[in-house]
Formats: sequence, C-alpha cells, structure tokens
Amino acid sequence: MTLFRHFLAATLLLLALAPGRAQTPAQLQSADAPAGTIWLDSVDISKARQGYGQPRAGRSVDDHPLTLAGVVYPHGLGTHSVGRLIVKLHGAATRFTSLVGVDDETGGKGSVIFSVVVDGKTQAQTGVLHGGDRPQFLSVDLTGAQTLILRVGDAGDGYFFDHADWAGALITLAPNATSRPETYQGGDGPPRLVIPPPDPRPAIHNPHIIGATPGRPFLLLIPATGDGPLTYSAKNLPAGLTLDAKTGLITGALQRAGTASVMLTVRGPKGMARHTLIIIGGDHKLALTPPMGWNSWNVWATTVDAGKVRAAADEMIASGLARHGFQYINIDEGWDRGTRDAQGRLQPQPSFGDMHGMTAYVHRKGLRVGIYSSPGPFTCDGPFCGSWQHEDQDAATFADWGFDYLKYDWCTYGNVVHGSGQAYFQHPYAVMRASLDKVPHDIVFSFCQYGMGEVWTWGARTGGNSWRTHGDIDDNWQSLHDIYEHEAGHEVYASPGHWNDPDMLMVGVVGKGSPHPTHLTPNEQILHISLWCLVSSPLLIGCDMTRMDPFTLALLSNDEALDINQDPLGRAAGRVAQDGDLEVWARPLSDGTRAVGLVNGGDDPATVTARWADIGVKGRQPVRDLWLHRDVGTFDSAYSVQVPAHGCALLKIGRAR
Repeated sequence: MTLFRHFLAATLLLLALAPGRAQTPAQLQSADAPAGTIWLDSVDISKARQGYGQPRAGRSVDDHPLTLAGVVYPHGLGTHSVGRLIVKLHGAATRFTSLVGVDDETGGKGSVIFSVVVDGKTQAQTGVLHGGDRPQFLSVDLTGAQTLILRVGDAGDGYFFDHADWAGALITLAPNATSRPETYQGGDGPPRLVIPPPDPRPAIHNPHIIGATPGRPFLLLIPATGDGPLTYSAKNLPAGLTLDAKTGLITGALQRAGTASVMLTVRGPKGMARHTLIIIGGDHKLALTPPMGWNSWNVWATTVDAGKVRAAADEMIASGLARHGFQYINIDEGWDRGTRDAQGRLQPQPSFGDMHGMTAYVHRKGLRVGIYSSPGPFTCDGPFCGSWQHEDQDAATFADWGFDYLKYDWCTYGNVVHGSGQAYFQHPYAVMRASLDKVPHDIVFSFCQYGMGEVWTWGARTGGNSWRTHGDIDDNWQSLHDIYEHEAGHEVYASPGHWNDPDMLMVGVVGKGSPHPTHLTPNEQILHISLWCLVSSPLLIGCDMTRMDPFTLALLSNDEALDINQDPLGRAAGRVAQDGDLEVWARPLSDGTRAVGLVNGGDDPATVTARWADIGVKGRQPVRDLWLHRDVGTFDSAYSVQVPAHGCALLKIGRAR
C-alpha cells in the first residue's frame, strides 16, 4: 500500500506540472479546492441517477467518508451502479480529474466500470474495478466542451455492492469563465401525452379472450366504460356461467371444455356497445392475455396488511381502472407471521386476520386476488415462511382461501438446495406446478427468479404463466433503461398463457415501504407503460391506489395502449432497429396492423424514425399516435417524429382488417 501511494503521488505530481492540471494528491484530499477549480460536489448532485440509494456529496452510498485504498477524500460523489450524472459545462471548463474505485465500505465486494463522456464521446474509461482494487486516476480535457457525463456501469454482473466513488473529483474552470457548470437531469420536459375527456358512450374493453378450467370457479367483471347506469347482456354464454345484468359480473363454473364466442352487449344513457368475448375451457388455459392488476410490494413492501389490500380493491373500482381491464389485487411478501400450526398450515399475520373474508371481499367486487410464497424455507425478507417441503399443503391452503394468483419468489431456495443449470432452476417451479394442478381452483402461476438460467427459454414448458426476466425494478431511469434493454430478444418466448415479466409498474406513489411520488419523470413513465404494453408484460400497478393523480390515471387507462398489451395474437414486440440511444420496437396485432414504439433513451430530444422495411409493412400506411389520441397522416415508407429525452412515441401503423 505504501509503494502504491508513492507511485500515485509521483504520477499526480507529474500531471500537476502539465498545462491546465493543477491537482496534486494532497489537493485531491484537501477540504479546499485549488485556485481556478471547483469540487464536483459543489454542483447539484441530487440530479444524479443510480440503481440503488441516493447520491451523496463527499460521502459514500452508506453515508461514510469516501474511502479508497484507506485514503479518505472529503469531496467527491458517492454513487452506485448503474449510475449517471450529467453536467452542462457551457464551454466554461478545461479539465475534469478524479480518483475512482469501489468504496472500502464494501469489504472487497462489488465491481464497476467508470466512464467519462464529453459531448457524446467517451474520453476515458476504466476496466472492471472490483472492491479492494487500487483506484484509478482519470484526467480528461474539457476545453470548449458543452456536456460532461459521468457514468458508472455494473460490469455486467448485477449491481450488488457497487458502491462507486468519484473521489476528490475536480472541475478546472476556464480563465475568466462567466458561467459555472450545472447539473441536468435527462428526461426533463413536458410529457408527450394528451389526457382526453371521458367518453360518455358505452365501450367494452379487454380482455376479449379468457380461459378457465371446467368445474373450477369462474369470475369476470365485464370491463366496460361509459355514463351509467349500464346494463349488460350476453348471447351464447357457456353452460354453467351466469351474468348479472346490473353489475356485469360473470360467475359460475364451466361445465365442459371447448371454445365459446359470446356476444356481449352494454347499454347506457348515451348508447350501446357490442363485442365478442372468447371463452376457452380446458386445462392450462389461464392468462391468455397478460394479467393486469395491482401488487402491494412497490409501495408497501412488508408493511402490507388487510386494510391496505381492501383499500386497493376499493380504489380499483372507484378509480374506474377495473372497467379498463385491471382484475387482480395481489398481496406480496409480509402477509404471514412466519409460523405454521401443529398441522403445518400457514398462519397469517394478525393484521390480515380472516383470509377467507378478505378474498371474498375482493371477489364480491368482481376482482381476483393473489398471494406470495417462495420455494425456499423462508421468503426474501423473512422470517416469513416459504413453501419448502409444504408445496401440496400450501397450494391447497391458497386454493381453500380463494386465491387466484401465486407469485413464487426464489429467495432462500438456494440456501437449502445447491446446484446449477436449467434443471436446477426448473425443479422447484415444476414441484409447485404439480401441486397447483391438484387443487380445485384456477391459480395463475408467476415465476419470480430474476431471469436465472435463462428462464424465458423454459418457463412455458415448466408451467409458468409468467416469469421475471430481470432483477427488481426501481423508480429511476437507470433501472428502467437497464430492464428494457435487457428485454430485446426475449419476445420469441412469449405466447398466450406464457409471458415475459420485466417486473411491476413504477408509476404513481411508490417507495417499497417509504411511499413517495415516483422518481421517474413523466416522459420516463410514458416510455415505461409503452414498452411494457409492447412486450406483452403483465401490467401490475405498484402504487398507493388511494393517492392516484390524473396523470397516473391517464397512463393506466389509455385503452389504445392497453389494447396492444392485451392483443389476443399474443406476439410480443422486439427491437427492430437501433441507432445508439434511439430504438424502434414493433409487434404485429391481430387486426393486421403493427404496434410501434419509437424510443429515445438519450438525454436530449431527438427525431426517431419508423421505417416500413423494419416493421414489416409496405406501401402507403396510416399512422395513429396512441398517447396523443389522433391520426397523424398517411405515409409512404417511413414516419419520423421528435421524441422527448427518455420518452416514447407509441404508434399504430396500418389499416385494420
């Protein structure tokens, strides 16, 4: 360590003798900035984006002094991968210098890559720096530059313990500079969205296809909007099902397998609407379109209780979202007390009380209800029980309580069973699949294991209705960007009843136990919903349903966007074109048109083009903008539009059959 410090001091002393480089080791560790320089942490670093925690001035992610190789730095930026800070320089700087590395507080864990990008070009980049590695010195010329971007990557192995320090970071100012550097949060700007007034005319929404197992309870609230009171009728309803003409609730149990085309009619003071609902009876016919609903985790984490679940169900109805197709009210981790009774039966928390009563409350509203467990002995944030060696018993308990959905989270399974390869990752899910098949109740099966073993390649044949493709989402741009980039190529594994799941929605008031308005900008939220609809993801709202604002409601109730997600063809979108941060995602729809997303992942507005050759259409084609709710014209071979930073234009291209 002593030799390294001498080497570092000599290196920096030589650099200090070069023009425009006024930094020495002592100065990087000083409390005072050298003449003509400013510390990086003197600008507003709160606009830094990162995958975990909050950016800190002169402190590490865990709020300790910035420390690299035993040396403490009073100034700098403590951040975390995947991270980015944008600094607008206004041509007023000549050099950026910093020591970079993984903070000593990780105890040797973590691995990151640091990059310095100047006016769109990478001017310096480290190799992979692991916890305990020697820090590296970066010095980059900024003469005349307008924008400096400091990036921290996760080295491709996830972001755990990636506590990244820009230690002693200094910006040297140009002589006689009249302006100072300032930070900028990419994605700022007015949202590219129009909120239309409510349509008083009746309309019937998705799902337009639904499957169920004969002999098991059937439940569907016909999703219809319009001025009320509305009345409902149906022709060719299968034997065993009945429709309540006042509520639009279809209940009962299918008597036999087969497919029925049911003509639904909804009447109200402002008119009438008709639509065909396809009901398919058979084994393993659930989730023929991606599940839509709510999950407790992204807002309440383990503080969830029965009152919050009932409130979410109440608001799903009161907000009108149930009338746009949202059906599930799902409880995540924290519902059980971590014990079993003498017979091995799971025991709910006192704050949940009567599970039968809670599920019945949700069902009476026409909604379905989900629950959470793990193939391990405990769940992720125990001491809550998992289903390890109790799979049959727990499946029977969930069915007896009336649950319609199971999220099954890997968590502690790896602590009791060790292995590798697809067979290892498949096994616990195949075990629970067999247990669910034994119970007399339809339960949608959601694999939550973060994409391990390339789950998208085997999730369907193992009996999953959906499978997580990535780690947990957070309400920041880096998390959102990393997840949607990771989805490219997975589209070939999605099909009706089997969906890639890039995780739950982060719009509205979220916070995983510490609720706050999402940190995603409005345009990032539009991109979030657009891409989740395009890739056929389950749409599980993660916010406090009692605190939804008009913007959040507009995002979640855009039927033109939801129609893409719920399209019965079930062909998920893939990335069909890319030019740096600009991307085009597209999918075919059942009516012969194409759904297209023009994505701008860059930090400034940019023009993005959909070319007919990329999306699979020919000749003159009409284009409709689904967030602006208007037809934008007919075009010969391409359509271009300016898209906000971190935004998305969601289009429907072509003539419907």
